Amino acid sequence: MSILVNKSSKVLVQGFTGTEGTFHASQMIEYGTQVVGGVTPGKGGGNHLDRRIFNTVAECVKETGADVSIIFVPPAFAADAIMEAADAGVALVVCITEGIPVQDMVKVKNVLKGSSTRLIGPNCPGVITAGECKVGIMPGFVFKQGRIGIVSKSGTLTYEAADQVAKAGLGISTAVGIGGDPIIGTTTKEAVELFMNDADTDAIVMIGEIGGGMEAEAARYIQSTGNKKPVVGFIAGQTAPPGRRMGHAGAIVGGAEDTAEAKMKIMAECGIHVVQSPADIGATMARVIGKK
Repeated sequence: MSILVNKSSKVLVQGFTGTEGTFHASQMIEYGTQVVGGVTPGKGGGNHLDRRIFNTVAECVKETGADVSIIFVPPAFAADAIMEAADAGVALVVCITEGIPVQDMVKVKNVLKGSSTRLIGPNCPGVITAGECKVGIMPGFVFKQGRIGIVSKSGTLTYEAADQVAKAGLGISTAVGIGGDPIIGTTTKEAVELFMNDADTDAIVMIGEIGGGMEAEAARYIQSTGNKKPVVGFIAGQTAPPGRRMGHAGAIVGGAEDTAEAKMKIMAECGIHVVQSPADIGATMARVIGKK
């Protein structure tokens, strides 16, 4: 089955006619994703990439039956774009935009609490179900079909993990880049839980980074399932100095449990196969799966 998206997903693009929206929408179409239309306020009625442009998400959903949205809207307007998609009843919203003010995301998080919409991101590479559907900015050719799920806070490490899993003779069911901002829609634990309940995923790669408590929460959840599927874990930022923000807005060591070392210790205690370097992800996964 995979999680979140598959070949039946109907995708709309918010910020469709902008440079980023145009480039990535055409890449998604090329991959085989069903992009059914896009939204650029004020340009409704026209065509772009052989797809209709709509003024609002609600119009696009009504006309096309879109159930997934991907957002390429500048940071100042991105929170409104997420809420508009939720308001229109879109089941899955993937927000690529980096730099959305934290205050805006607090509002979004509150709005989504009472809604059936799931948000991935912001500041993320998106979601891909290998060979079926790409809703994001990741290079599609790296992801070979298989039965390993990936959940990652980092974009490039998602691709690295997928490449290694492929080189180890395995493949990917779905890869989810959850985003590196302090406030995001879907946490590591929620993504891991989706994989744990997915019949087409046999094992999981979990990539975290310094800052926040998401990895510890996910590790404790994995332990509570009785480690029903093997998990290989990696934490980025092992050499990061405390108190300095590293790359992602959420990647900052604030407390004792925020360091890579502390997170890796908790993960190992919870039965996760922790690797010291991302270069070991593929080989470790092959070994762990072989053990099963």
